[in-house]
Amino acid sequence: MNKKKLGTTNIYISPICFGGNVFGWTIDEAQSFKILDAVADSGINFIDTADVYSRWAHGGEGGQSETIIGKWLKQSGKRDSIVIATKVGKEMGPGKKGLSKAYITKAVEDSLKRLQTDYIDLYQSHDDDKDTPLLESLETFSDLIKQGKVRAIGASNYNGARLKEALQVSKDNNLAAYQTLQPLYNLYDRESFETDLQAVCLENNIAVINFYALASGFLTGKYRTEADLATSKRASNKKYLNDRGLKILKGLDEVAAQYNANPAQVSIAWLLAQPAIAAPIASATTVEQLKDLVKGAELQLDAAAIGILNSASRY
Repeated sequence: MNKKKLGTTNIYISPICFGGNVFGWTIDEAQSFKILDAVADSGINFIDTADVYSRWAHGGEGGQSETIIGKWLKQSGKRDSIVIATKVGKEMGPGKKGLSKAYITKAVEDSLKRLQTDYIDLYQSHDDDKDTPLLESLETFSDLIKQGKVRAIGASNYNGARLKEALQVSKDNNLAAYQTLQPLYNLYDRESFETDLQAVCLENNIAVINFYALASGFLTGKYRTEADLATSKRASNKKYLNDRGLKILKGLDEVAAQYNANPAQVSIAWLLAQPAIAAPIASATTVEQLKDLVKGAELQLDAAAIGILNSASRY
């Protein structure tokens, strides 16, 4: 699997980023280890997680995903060949959230301990913290890079104006700058990224690692009725089951038939054909699902196929 440069860093990533939110949530530690082994064997070297995963499923306690990844890294001995991305900022308990110097400094140590590593390849602001000056956050991240605890930084859930502001603060103060953006983006959820963030990313060489690449599983094509939705652990995919969503699935079916592929593979291929997209984030809970992600990364769609999908998903 061909690797590409992450922004202006010397970090090289696979064209798929494996989403670690499933570890310790929808799959247990044993299955997580099987998936992680298969991820590494497939050529995917980029894994995304967050300190907060999966606090919502464990009575308010997070850190499960990082802990599982850390155990696997230690057991497998693959730390040097894997690019680990994690995040800070979402609430981990009373008073434990945001991007202040004090909180980032504590949170990064907690993540390093759970991940059983002495450095994080990509450390991301999980949310924009309007209560903390951008300068304070970026100075703190820069210090972590100087200390060797972090290699590069990225942003998640920022709007275009704030991302531009953050980049300017870094430039004006000679600080480390965000190299990546993690927005919501997929064939269904197009408008916000394309109208607000895409131009900023292209102008500033920001690598986009978009989350919910398969729209919580909807773009795999397995949720086409209310009855299908009842089999899913993710309530978030219900919003996609409407006329526009079904039109997108019809377009995916049409293109998939042309390429002897399936909707999940075509959805990934469409994303990788879009400007600024470096590595869509997608998860799998079985090795078979993982194979779909790999095939999607290898699938090259022609202009006609992309046109069909653009038309079906028009907003």
